Amino acid sequence: MASDAQTEFDPYTPKPNFYTKHPDIVWSVSVFLLTVVLTVGSFPPFPAAEFGYAFAAPAIFWAYLQPRFRLYAGTVLLAQAVSWTIVLGWLHHVTWVGLFLLGPFIGVWVGLWYLAVWWAIPRMRGKQTGLRIFAMFGLAAAWVLLEWTRTWFLTGFPWLPLAASQWQRSVVLQIAAYTGASGVSFILIAFNIGFAAYAHRLFREKQKGLRKRSPEFMAALLALMFPSFLLIGDMFHQERQPLTRVAVVQPDIPQTVKWDPSKSDFIFDTLGGLTARAAKSSPDFILWPEASTPFAVKGQPQVQAWTESLVRAVKTPLVLGSVSFENLDTPNERWYNGVFVVDPASGLQSASYAKQHLVPFGEYVPLRPLLGWIKKFVEVGGDATPGDSTAPLVVATRSGAVAIGALVCYEDIFSKISREEAASGADLLAVVTNDAWYGHGAAAYQHAAHSVLRAVETRRPVVRCGNNGWSGWIDEFGGIRKVMTQKISDERDTVYFRGTTTFNITRDARWVGRQSYYTEHGDWFIAACALLAIAAGVVLFVGKPAEPIATDPNASDESAIPPPF
Repeated sequence: MASDAQTEFDPYTPKPNFYTKHPDIVWSVSVFLLTVVLTVGSFPPFPAAEFGYAFAAPAIFWAYLQPRFRLYAGTVLLAQAVSWTIVLGWLHHVTWVGLFLLGPFIGVWVGLWYLAVWWAIPRMRGKQTGLRIFAMFGLAAAWVLLEWTRTWFLTGFPWLPLAASQWQRSVVLQIAAYTGASGVSFILIAFNIGFAAYAHRLFREKQKGLRKRSPEFMAALLALMFPSFLLIGDMFHQERQPLTRVAVVQPDIPQTVKWDPSKSDFIFDTLGGLTARAAKSSPDFILWPEASTPFAVKGQPQVQAWTESLVRAVKTPLVLGSVSFENLDTPNERWYNGVFVVDPASGLQSASYAKQHLVPFGEYVPLRPLLGWIKKFVEVGGDATPGDSTAPLVVATRSGAVAIGALVCYEDIFSKISREEAASGADLLAVVTNDAWYGHGAAAYQHAAHSVLRAVETRRPVVRCGNNGWSGWIDEFGGIRKVMTQKISDERDTVYFRGTTTFNITRDARWVGRQSYYTEHGDWFIAACALLAIAAGVVLFVGKPAEPIATDPNASDESAIPPPF
């Protein structure tokens, strides 16, 4: 009896707690919460780009412990579905149904990568250092391939690749001039894997002294630092020279009145007044946002005449986003969402740019025979016709001709279009957009992050003109040179307002007439990642996973350690 009493009340016997009784629940909830917080916080408008180096680490760490597949898959897929629904929350201004369809869909799509992690990580444990590092980079390559599928699957929606999390950290972005933005995503996700491997070494492996170092983490750190240090010299030895002076008009026309014919006088008056004010700053040309006029500037003579009259009065060329109609009010009617140039002397130019990548259910209804009952959000005609030319628009200014590569709406999220425009001779990329659809939230900042990536990829300055923000210009190295803002308090500015600002856009003389490696060679890095991912998968497939770490608190001392995250 004495022995039993001693055992029952022995103070050295560890008392069971919730974690020791239900470790799977603790891990699942911990990984879910940390993944959601870190994923959402990685992207604009949150100023926490460093989260991009660790957002996937909790789930990767958990994979080392070989949790049950259903539990792991359910946790990470749900975490991603919730994360992306929050990230895309601005879509509710247009459609709640669309938000709750698209958010979880993108989340699960991204979450598929974590299933590869669950399979690969146990097969990496205990292997030789070189093989583990090779497999780590193979997993990073698989992430890149998954991001690439988002550029074309179901018409494509590559919104916020991992690289976009670093839009205000230009040093790490420079590799994009060679690999495209996917190279930045590769480095970031590799760092996540290396970070998780290091955490596992510290918290779960019985190593001492120098053996606590993680080769995976060191390899990931070198992958992060080497290209940055190699390319950082270009950023600090720029030879800036004037390119052009652009006055950006931000009319802030509410979406509720944009296509209301009874409000057209208000829209014309707003555009006319802001343009007259912009002209006083003596710009080389004036830039209006997407679909700025309430009717088509090409195809509706009264709108063309009004616009040409305004341009003659201000004596400054105008580059505007508007609509073009062909064969109006006939069975063969077609319309384009495009960019046009109006010259003070010769009027509306014949050369224009027609948007190539149309918004599904916004500008056209995909699979119309099946989905024709769904109405478009844009109240213009039937389905828009996509353009097929990336030839730049040439604007004759008082300081010389400027070749502009136009991007309409969300076309700057697609690398291919801006790359082709740079290759066609564009000196400057101009994004005209209308994010007023999405309220005063995260959408404009998330959208602007893609323009930063396009600037670095093509080594071309980018000027953005939004209906109500984000308007500004970005240099060839991803540096945000100036943003159009208005002070609303002593400590806060806003990009959402009506006004005009003039930008003195410069360029690096070293890149005049020269193309970036990515512009010339395209998505070669995607092909390299495909080979790397396949090779790593084959190597891991022939091996066996390591024995799982016990979760029974009596099995070993280290298994009783709670989740470190």
